[in-house]
Amino acid sequence: MREYRGGVEAPEQRVAIVAARFNASVTERLVEGATAALGSRGVTDVDLAWVPGAFEIPLVAQRFAASGRYAAVICLGAVIRGETAHFELIAGEAARGVAEVGLRTGVPCIFEILATEDLSQAEARAGGTHGNKGWEAAEAAMEMAGILRDIGRDLG
Repeated sequence: MREYRGGVEAPEQRVAIVAARFNASVTERLVEGATAALGSRGVTDVDLAWVPGAFEIPLVAQRFAASGRYAAVICLGAVIRGETAHFELIAGEAARGVAEVGLRTGVPCIFEILATEDLSQAEARAGGTHGNKGWEAAEAAMEMAGILRDIGRDLG
């Protein structure tokens, strides 16, 4: 039986990050966490694109993934519940779009767009009491890139 686990050591790989400017105080900290995690693994070839909001993330992720230049794409943002259904629409469509990009391109597209009830929950996940989900997203990206690389070697 072959088993694939991937690894998080991949300094030779190029990674893209797509981050939403909306709720920038949260997203900037997610980006800091992701780039710190990548740097701790020796990954220095990172491209970052800032988009207006979470809804725009999948389109830019698609462009990066389809280019064939990236081992993974990390998608970061924060959608915070308001008084209307807008929250559900944006969070759901962003999640669907990011998943679709990964499935269409075969490039791991890591979804770390926080969907929280309030700003304090988002802050807790962007370097607060719940850690930094940007860091975790970068580790997931490296692990998935490693798994797919290893499977590709075996399957040709």
